[in-house]
Amino acid sequence: MNQPSAFLAGLLDAAGPSGFEVDAARLWRAEAETFADSVTTDVSGNTIATVNPDGRPRIMLAGHIDEIGLQVTHIDEDGFLYIAGIGGWDPQVLVGQRVKILGSPGGVVGVVGKKAIHLLKVAERKSASQIDQLWVDVGVGSRAEATELGLRVGDAMVIDAAMVSLAGDRIASRAIDNRIGAYVVLEALRLLSDLSPTASAVAVATVQEEIGGGSGGGARSSAFGLEPDAALVVDVTFSTDVPDIEKKQLGEHNLGGGPVLSRGSAAHPVIFDLLVEVAEAEGIAHTIQASPRSTRTDADSIYLTRSGVPTGLVSVPNRYMHSPNEIVSLTDLESAARLLAAFVMSLDEDTDFTPR
Repeated sequence: MNQPSAFLAGLLDAAGPSGFEVDAARLWRAEAETFADSVTTDVSGNTIATVNPDGRPRIMLAGHIDEIGLQVTHIDEDGFLYIAGIGGWDPQVLVGQRVKILGSPGGVVGVVGKKAIHLLKVAERKSASQIDQLWVDVGVGSRAEATELGLRVGDAMVIDAAMVSLAGDRIASRAIDNRIGAYVVLEALRLLSDLSPTASAVAVATVQEEIGGGSGGGARSSAFGLEPDAALVVDVTFSTDVPDIEKKQLGEHNLGGGPVLSRGSAAHPVIFDLLVEVAEAEGIAHTIQASPRSTRTDADSIYLTRSGVPTGLVSVPNRYMHSPNEIVSLTDLESAARLLAAFVMSLDEDTDFTPR
């Protein structure tokens, strides 16, 4: 796959910072309704699509649909907007970026401002910018004018940039972390809709992972309600095929090298072994990532839900995570979806996830 589908492009371009995921979730839900047996949204905002609802075991396929963003904390008398991060930002990448503020119909475009480098003292030039030193300029001259545009404290915003195709099978976009996880689990469900699995497959576009630090509220609440027999989480991980990366600590995970399977921590040993077995049987290239502590993904929440859910973590290598232009390989997305579908197809009513 060298070109993104219209669905993937639309999903990446949609705005959906943590706590404000409705627009992105609406697109995901509309696509799911074209093939899933049932599609629902819970009160937390998680969107849930199911194939073969009466099958067993019930397998949850989770990918969080939220992205990092910004939020208005104050509008000063000159109409400048002061901001805080929704999720974890490197403030250096924000300076000069165009942003879309989501509070008004159609959104309002602004620019992230900072004192020009010419005006900085020597000591200031050597220190990293902090997010509370930045502001957003929407072109108005007063608080009243900003209010007339419909802007309010609490409005969320995202980087105003569309997905672009790069050389080969690679794309660049904001929100790749982790809109592509939500995309992969739905593509896996699409494959399963044509395969008559014994298991019930439930794809979930979870919310609010980026503000949870591995305890995402959407993953926790949806897993509690679904009571799955097992779960697979799809997220991104660091692609280590770029300069200045310590592979001895992070491993070797390249764009185009296939999905990355986590081992340890919240990665259940039976699920991990089954994933490797299926990947090898299907000829799906993959690498293994050590996860000695928490994964800082939805897997951490799902794994400990109720009396415990056997959980696996499948990650997609991603360059420049939490920046306005992250990069992934479309082939890796396709391979991850194939792996999830093949995993579900390998299960039956007698599958036992208990480590022995």
